[in-house]
Amino acid sequence: MDDKASVGKISVSSDSVSTLNSEDFVLVSRQGDETPSTNNGSDDEKTGLKIVGNGSEQQLQKELADVLMDPPMDDQPGDKELMERSQLDGEGDGPLPDQLCASSTINPVPLVGLPKPEMSLPVKPGQGDSEVSSPFTPVADEDSVIFSKLTYLGCASVNAPRSEMEALRMMSILRSQCQISLDVTLSVPNVSEGTVRLLDPQTNTEIANYPIYKILFCVRGHDGTPESDCFAFTESHYNAELFRIHVFRCEIQEAVSRILYSFATAFRRSAKQTPLSATAAPQTPDSDIFTFSVSLEIKEDDGKGYFSAVPKDKDRQCFKLRQGIDKKIVIYVQQTTNKELAIERCFGLLLSPGKDVRNSDMHLLDLESMGKSSDGKSYVITGSWNPKSPHFQVVNEETPKGDTDKVLFMTTAVDLVITEVQEPVRFLLETKVRVCSPNERLFWPFSKRSTTENFFLKLKQIKQKERKNNTDTLYEVVCLESESERERRKTTASPSVRLPQSGSQSSMIPSPPEDDEEEDNDEPLLSGSGDVSKECAEKILETWGELLSKWHLNLSVRPKQLLSLVRNGVPEALRGEVWQLLAGCHNNDHLVEKYRILITKESPQDSAITRDINRTFPAHDYFKDTGGDGQDSLYKICKAYSVYDEEIGYCQGQSFLAAVLLLHMPEEQAFSVLVKIMFDYGLRELFKQNFEDLHCKFYQLERLMQEYIPDLYNHFLDISLEAHMYASQWFLTLFTAKFPLYMVFHIIDLLLSEGISVIFNVALGLLKTSKDDLLLTDFEGALKFFRVQLPKRYRSEDNAKKLMELACNMKISQKKLKKYEKEYHTMREQQAQQEDPIERFERENRRLQEANMRLEQENDDLAHELVTSKIALRKDLDNAEEKADALNKELLMTKQKLIDAEEEKRRLEEESAQLKEMCRRELDKAESEIKKNSSIIGDYKQICSQLSERLEKQQTANKVEIEKIRQKVDDCEHCREFFNKEGRVKGISSTKEVLDEDTDEEKETLKNQLREMELELAQTKLQLVEAECKIQDLEHHLGLALSEVQAAKKTWFNRTLSSIKTATGVQGKETC
Repeated sequence: MDDKASVGKISVSSDSVSTLNSEDFVLVSRQGDETPSTNNGSDDEKTGLKIVGNGSEQQLQKELADVLMDPPMDDQPGDKELMERSQLDGEGDGPLPDQLCASSTINPVPLVGLPKPEMSLPVKPGQGDSEVSSPFTPVADEDSVIFSKLTYLGCASVNAPRSEMEALRMMSILRSQCQISLDVTLSVPNVSEGTVRLLDPQTNTEIANYPIYKILFCVRGHDGTPESDCFAFTESHYNAELFRIHVFRCEIQEAVSRILYSFATAFRRSAKQTPLSATAAPQTPDSDIFTFSVSLEIKEDDGKGYFSAVPKDKDRQCFKLRQGIDKKIVIYVQQTTNKELAIERCFGLLLSPGKDVRNSDMHLLDLESMGKSSDGKSYVITGSWNPKSPHFQVVNEETPKGDTDKVLFMTTAVDLVITEVQEPVRFLLETKVRVCSPNERLFWPFSKRSTTENFFLKLKQIKQKERKNNTDTLYEVVCLESESERERRKTTASPSVRLPQSGSQSSMIPSPPEDDEEEDNDEPLLSGSGDVSKECAEKILETWGELLSKWHLNLSVRPKQLLSLVRNGVPEALRGEVWQLLAGCHNNDHLVEKYRILITKESPQDSAITRDINRTFPAHDYFKDTGGDGQDSLYKICKAYSVYDEEIGYCQGQSFLAAVLLLHMPEEQAFSVLVKIMFDYGLRELFKQNFEDLHCKFYQLERLMQEYIPDLYNHFLDISLEAHMYASQWFLTLFTAKFPLYMVFHIIDLLLSEGISVIFNVALGLLKTSKDDLLLTDFEGALKFFRVQLPKRYRSEDNAKKLMELACNMKISQKKLKKYEKEYHTMREQQAQQEDPIERFERENRRLQEANMRLEQENDDLAHELVTSKIALRKDLDNAEEKADALNKELLMTKQKLIDAEEEKRRLEEESAQLKEMCRRELDKAESEIKKNSSIIGDYKQICSQLSERLEKQQTANKVEIEKIRQKVDDCEHCREFFNKEGRVKGISSTKEVLDEDTDEEKETLKNQLREMELELAQTKLQLVEAECKIQDLEHHLGLALSEVQAAKKTWFNRTLSSIKTATGVQGKETC
């Protein structure tokens, strides 16, 4: 390039930062006063950050005054300037943080003299290949509108795909700056399920296609402007992570409105509205071909109740399975072309070891679920697989580790019932697998987790008369062929040709969207890519466990063997604890409490933080969901730090570092470690004083390169490549923004253990391992290598390990770094002395003017805020006074209620005393009655006892008297004849004589006495019964009296007392 030499080394005064591509920080040098300015004739624009789409060094020099913050809208660079910046390599498709991208990255047409990428395009097949013609060949009679006499002006990457202002700006840039154009024909479908196609107007060959569902926005140029004959549309590119705008110019200006009307028709119409019975013109063979993309994913039980996708070795394209672990098979079926067919259900998911297997060898798996995916684009089938089953013994035996080339084959089949198709359709997928030990650690972070195969289903429409009824199926299967089978079968026709290099069209053809993120293309690696397994050898965990136990006994002293263990990498399961101990956060309660207060405060950089959150680790599941837990925690940490560190605030790159910490610890602890890294490890020093310390780091890195890698250092001098053009992000984000997570985590291990100087070790390691490739590149190639190829090189864990070993083995003494730092400051002082005082004063004057303007703006903002706050305070004061009046009124009412309640309380207390007295009298009366009844009962009992004693005595006397009489009778011989031994009178015969008169009188007397005694006994018993009855009556009355007393106590009296207590307690509380 002609202008490479215009960029000075780091020794030139450079105090600003711009970006060279999607996420790279690039420090640029001042050009001089002759550089045109876009800020009212001033040489320096207001401090801010703009995107430089791989522009020339002259444009880099113009961005001297730009720092890592967003410029105001009125300070955006002009269209011409932005276009010029984009003419090196416009592949700006990575997700761009807003602070790095104040405008969109342009992907324009490459200029003459620059490398022109080749593009492989499909063409119409030969005559004999109609059966297997490409499904992407445009269909002349499909339901679409064809527009000719169009010119394709180019495409660009945009961040706001639905912004009309952004689209018009891009349209203006490409319209005015385009030097090479491409004539195309545009095919716009009439249904939302169709595809927009770009065709070669001469050969009618399809150049590119864009499904309608991926097109987000259409816009035309305003009337009266040079863009009035132009239109553009934006489409989601690269798995919807990036967005592109494509710009066209119409030869007939009036056709622009008709084209936009066709797009509007495609957006709102549905394929279901198209009558199925409508017959079109004669169809080409491809009109009956339906293309399906079928993906297979294998998941294994991780031992924690979840199933995680198994990795896939990219080199050998085989899945890595663990022996004896329960698995799940997940099939994703998505139709990619033609009218959408409705998948009704899956009635079979089958699996078999080997390839080219027979149907009888397939074994049915248990289906767990089936149905549409969340986005509605795919049909997902999940089945469970028990590898311990005898049928799958072949793919459950460990593959020998020594034989790296040995792989096993496995065939998976899914049978689908499609509503419009007469018979079920079976998709067969053959994959390679390797089986390892269940305890082996698996880690292939950047390999695909699924395998995908395209299938071409050729259907034949059933005639109306052949259908059984109106609801019968519409198609029958002619053939089903996979893409790999089709490629093997093709022998007579080639599916694509290379466009000639001499023409200008080869560089103008827009590439179709590429959804395979694992291909080695020019797309940069997304930040947050890769998974890090928590599995680790038991011996290593035991060693770390012993070390941590000793360390916890004395946290102020690091164990001796800690350094060697950290250099080998901290086990993922222990990183959260070890990082906190290394950073000295074991006693961080004050920071935790501080954090909980900081997140409640407002941050002046809230908008910048919010914009950057969505662009931080978009490839990681924890952070990719907008509004999810990961993004919420990340936002709070960045916001809290921006309030905590008022001098620095929120800095570009903080979100990546905070995200790495969040993956290992709660947000409070992550904030504490972030504060330690920024303050104790000196990271915040890089952002102070116009990045002066960062410039020093670049100088130190170049001096280290001169010592360790002199040939690469000299090559960079030859191509004018400076350290700030590729290493800015390494220092500002600590390698967290682009590189694989496995490597990032290991770098953070070393950083926390050995300090920020580790960045030099890793940087030199990267340069040393990439030396051979970099020596073959020019300026643009080197920048592209740093942006794309270098991060992808460490997708392999082995490469990352080798790099970290090399970095740890490099000896870079602090004394040497201090020496280089002193050299840098000496050189800066010499430059300041040699600089023209007038220029220095003018620059300082401009800086002060800008600072003055900024302060005046801040003063106006503060004044406005003060007035607003005063109005708000006055309003709040009025509301408070009104509320106080209402409360006073309520207080008076409450006091009156309290007085009334106290009167009621006194009245109730008097009534309660009267009730108590009455109850006491009734109780005394009842007790006296009880005593009286008790005395009566006692008297009755005494009388009864006396009568009983008297009766017993009388009976005893009678018995004695009778015994005497019996004795006399026994003694008398005369009387003995009349009585028996029992004393009874014997029977008197008619011949016996009448007893003597004395005997008769005596008997009569005894009889009378006996009758009197019986009568007296009967009367006594009667009196006893009457006394018992009275006693029972008295006891009954006593029980009733006691019940009434208890009832009175429990009901009215208690309720009265309770109401008195309640009223008294409520009034007391109100009084308080």
